Amino acid sequence: MQDVASTSKPTSQRDLRKIFERSMASEEGNFYLSGPSYLTPIDWNNSHHRKSIAASLVQGVYTLECDRKQNRQGPQALAPAWFPYPYPNYIGQGPPRYVIAFRGATNKSANRTQDYKLNLQFIVNNLEKSRRFQAGMEAVTNIVHEANGPGNAWLAGHSTGSSIALLIGRNMVKMGIHLDTYLFNPPFASPIELIKNDKLKHGLRLAKSVLTAGLAIAANGGHWPTPHENDPFIMLSRWIPYLFVNPTDPICSEYVGYFEQREKMEKMGAGKIGKISTQHSIGSSIVSSARGKDSEPIHLLPSAYLTINLSPSEGFKEAHGIHQWWKPNLQFNYKLYQHK
Repeated sequence: MQDVASTSKPTSQRDLRKIFERSMASEEGNFYLSGPSYLTPIDWNNSHHRKSIAASLVQGVYTLECDRKQNRQGPQALAPAWFPYPYPNYIGQGPPRYVIAFRGATNKSANRTQDYKLNLQFIVNNLEKSRRFQAGMEAVTNIVHEANGPGNAWLAGHSTGSSIALLIGRNMVKMGIHLDTYLFNPPFASPIELIKNDKLKHGLRLAKSVLTAGLAIAANGGHWPTPHENDPFIMLSRWIPYLFVNPTDPICSEYVGYFEQREKMEKMGAGKIGKISTQHSIGSSIVSSARGKDSEPIHLLPSAYLTINLSPSEGFKEAHGIHQWWKPNLQFNYKLYQHK
């Protein structure tokens, strides 16, 4: 059937349709509707500004994937606005030369199989076998070499992408390279953090720590694990990534208790048990025994600049979302946890 009506319309009608389709695209993917456009100029000495830029670059990776899947090109593409930040004026030392950012799951049908496979590899503590990690590790190694030092490169990630960035950052530390790393809502799930009763929560964590330490000792032939110079926990202790969690997000909320519990157990005089349980997890101890080799838990993180979002969140999507981290009125607690 011939489309006579469409051929009789002026060419501008097609452009109007494309503009309409772009306006109907997700507001979250449009920098000018939801991005941190208020940062004028950017103060690179300001931790909130650096956090906002790192988070918006991760959003750019999400939007880039949506552009690719929806075939948005040229002026219809939404991703470019997130990358070359439109406000070149800045204060301080200026931006890094490179930022390697990793997205999490997109919840789109075209990506669902790949994202589910990646999430499964995370669950079984086998993320280092994923193609996304391997490609990222190769890219980061090459970029750090090209940048003439780690100070010119950042790592950033959200959700499962944070786990990849964390794993790459840890591997770089073992090579003697410490990268500035921004981890948004990294997975470390536990129902304990959602309990409102503080005493019950502390009691459950204490019991979990004792159980975890017991499993670690059992996996070590019944002996207390002794630290050595190649101990990953010791090697990682001087690397301090930036960690951003929302206590109402069940995917990442356990990081709050992870650091607070270690501090509480030191005050109780149970620091040795706390240290062992922090270095291990019940899952990793079981996996280690099954594999017959050490298996570092993906959440292993001795030190961090922990930022906890205290602003109210309307549901899981907002609590786990990347957009919360560049809001200008963000209410948060910020604390350095450093293993000594």
